[in-house]
Amino acid sequence: MKKQVPAVRRGTWGRRDALRLGGVGLATVGLAACSRVDGGGGGEEGEGTSTLERLREQGFVAVGLANEIPFGFVDDSGNPAGQSPAVAKAVFEELGVPEIQASSVNWDGLIPGLKANRFDVIAAGMFITPERCGQVAFTEPTATSPEAFMVKEGNPENIQHFTDFAENPDLRVAVLNGSVEQTYANYFEVPEDQQKLIPNQTAGYELLQSGRVDAMSMLSVSHEYLLQDRGGPFEVTEPFFPEIDGQEEKGWGGLCVRQGDTELLEEMNRVIAEFKESGRLLELGEEWGFTEADLPDDMTTAELCEG
Repeated sequence: MKKQVPAVRRGTWGRRDALRLGGVGLATVGLAACSRVDGGGGGEEGEGTSTLERLREQGFVAVGLANEIPFGFVDDSGNPAGQSPAVAKAVFEELGVPEIQASSVNWDGLIPGLKANRFDVIAAGMFITPERCGQVAFTEPTATSPEAFMVKEGNPENIQHFTDFAENPDLRVAVLNGSVEQTYANYFEVPEDQQKLIPNQTAGYELLQSGRVDAMSMLSVSHEYLLQDRGGPFEVTEPFFPEIDGQEEKGWGGLCVRQGDTELLEEMNRVIAEFKESGRLLELGEEWGFTEADLPDDMTTAELCEG
């Protein structure tokens, strides 16, 4: 039985129009059009000014998201929405930074955009992996979700796992370029010509809708929200955690900052720990379909970075 989630009204996905709203404002622009964040990528900027001090002085934090519901997306009003921006907004409010300004970019543009100082934080529910830890600094985990596939109603090809594509050369699957799902597809030896790499969630839905792929691979909660929002003759397969080397791969997502922003990372982790202890972290995710089962356990970012 599918998990019931509240309806979400959406605007045009992947929009490129520049918006500037007050409060929880969003500036949604293409990566190439983003202006660079003032200051460098390290913990010290200019004459000893830290990133956190700069953010407090300017009154907003620039975040990157990838328009994937319900982790981070743009709602009908042009505001940042989803679990990850909700956590980021609450964390920075506690740190004395009242406003979020966000850039919506393709998934594979998030880390390059952060490293190029186009924004200060990635708020996209990005999973913590050793490879990514070599490029950015993650907070402690904030949420998880099992994998699943969106398929045609009735699941005529009986798709349940990545191995189904490896065993059937006629099947095609859409996966986000640079995502953990792409890593899983490669691990389970899905041929590259059977993988349709997509820049965002919308592109995958459209490929499925047109019949150019047999399934889209993404997190279960993302599929559920997408189906709730867009509808269509589709369904979500049974959620699962892929087993690799005899162990279930239970991925954990968190917020990301540049590796040199150590003070900022420490302060964000302090607030996240308080939210976890008080139950605030669960409250922030409940609106987006996250439950206690999706909350962090005792797994740490250090352990996830080690692999």
